[in-house]
Amino acid sequence: MEVKIVNISGNALPDYSTPFSAGMDLRANLDQAVTLKPLERKLIPTGLFIELPGGFEAQIRPRSGLALKKGISVLNTPGTIDADYRGEVGIILINLSGEEFVVENGERICQMVINKVESIQWKLVDSLEVSDRGAGGFGHTGTN
Repeated sequence: MEVKIVNISGNALPDYSTPFSAGMDLRANLDQAVTLKPLERKLIPTGLFIELPGGFEAQIRPRSGLALKKGISVLNTPGTIDADYRGEVGIILINLSGEEFVVENGERICQMVINKVESIQWKLVDSLEVSDRGAGGFGHTGTN
């Protein structure tokens, strides 16, 4: 699938690190480094603008290495970029560690996965079909 992209960042376009990667790393587009204090969140620009075809979304997810090694995550995980959004892709990073984290220009800060989505129409009914699970949730199936 071809997706139109505008890149004002000076960084390379997002790409797949390995042939079977699901996500592409996005990089920070900063004039100067940004410091995230413990439990602080900030919107980090990427300098990217995309035009997804209808029926698709871009999901923004944390990078596992940053999450494990530094405690850095994406706050609204996964974040969704809708097909009709034309603004700059911005990433809400949060520092979940006890130490400051410095985001540098060009640093890989998250990954983006493109997914197909379906639109639905609601069908109002008086009841739902019975299932084995029923209304059980949040630990309902046990720990084994």
